[in-house]
Amino acid sequence: MRNYRALLSYSGTPFHGWQRQDGFPSVQEVLEDALEDATGEKVVVHGAGRTDTGVHALGQVASFHVATHLGDDRLRHALNAHLPREVVVRRLETCRDDFHARFDALGKRYLYIVATTRFRPALGGDQALWIPQSLDLAAMRSAAAVLLGKHDFAAFANAGSPRSSTVRTVRRLRLVARRERLALVIEADGFLYNMVRTIAGTLIDVGRGRRSAGSVGLALASGERTAAGPTAPARGLILLRVRYAEPVFRGPDTGPRGAPGAFPP
Repeated sequence: MRNYRALLSYSGTPFHGWQRQDGFPSVQEVLEDALEDATGEKVVVHGAGRTDTGVHALGQVASFHVATHLGDDRLRHALNAHLPREVVVRRLETCRDDFHARFDALGKRYLYIVATTRFRPALGGDQALWIPQSLDLAAMRSAAAVLLGKHDFAAFANAGSPRSSTVRTVRRLRLVARRERLALVIEADGFLYNMVRTIAGTLIDVGRGRRSAGSVGLALASGERTAAGPTAPARGLILLRVRYAEPVFRGPDTGPRGAPGAFPP
């Protein structure tokens, strides 16, 4: 019996989130089913983040114990052969026995993408929120600056999951404009339920002129959910990276002929 950790990418469009739910397809379910098909064992997979319905991932991390004679790379290939096309195991490695993808995580980084095209995008429309107008980037950046640091983010969280505290530390919050796309990149030591999507929805309202930049600081100070903006749709949200104290998935991946893969770790 060995402990493994896996780096996953998936489209959240066909799934009702990460967590297994009776009667609804989930990422955890298809990964556990793939492990059973590949190894003959029923395995419980633990994810670093319980992404919601429709939320995507480029850097989700999962861990699980399984007894198998397959090496790390062979097991990765076996899993990908049994997974639906919307889910890919990018990396897989044996790790220390007590590693836990969720409880050992020190922080997460998310990306929210907005398409600001005149007409709806023909490609990638299920990975971006479409807004057919330009946004005031300067006002959005001014509003975002007050969210950096350690604060009580109760105003930016929806009810839905128990938590002992609503205080979180936002380490990075960047807004990057590239032609017809606007990207919000946020990293924190943890996130409340729908916190990233509510921050995104609030800043987008600032960009559209529906609220002032100063209203974001007032909402933060109030602690009232009604003082912040709407929760942005799930389709624009992507889990980019999970941070740990120890090095994970280090070294170049190898392609089919031994050359470095296209995507470094």
